Amino acid sequence: MNATRSITLLDGESDEAAPRELLLPVAIEAGAARVPAEVVARELRWELKPEGLCRGDVCVPVRDEPALATEAGLDLEALALALDRPLALDLDEGAASLGASAGERGAPLARLEAPDFELPDLAGALHRLSAHRGKKVLLTVHASW
Repeated sequence: MNATRSITLLDGESDEAAPRELLLPVAIEAGAARVPAEVVARELRWELKPEGLCRGDVCVPVRDEPALATEAGLDLEALALALDRPLALDLDEGAASLGASAGERGAPLARLEAPDFELPDLAGALHRLSAHRGKKVLLTVHASW
């Protein structure tokens, strides 16, 4: 028997600094959270086609389509695996987080670009790393634990 409910999904693949928060309907089928294909297409912009999972002109081949798609929808875990995106899923709490792909996470590292952050100095004045772009900066970090 399938149970239908909603879960909150944080989608980390976004142009914004913070993940998008989505409320998605899911059917619980044999312990898997399945989201209707039309919801995945509308909210995550990935559509299952004969070529695989497609977003615009980009298609990702799907090796095990029966594990991904059933009449109940697309399995979130299989979707994350096919897109090479990490997934944290807690059905009891109705929450999930779908991170950015490894390629997307690694792009700034390949460009030798540190993430921007802001920290106070000893006098309390705030400093942003981006304010020092193009300059050599020495960062030291320690932890007391």
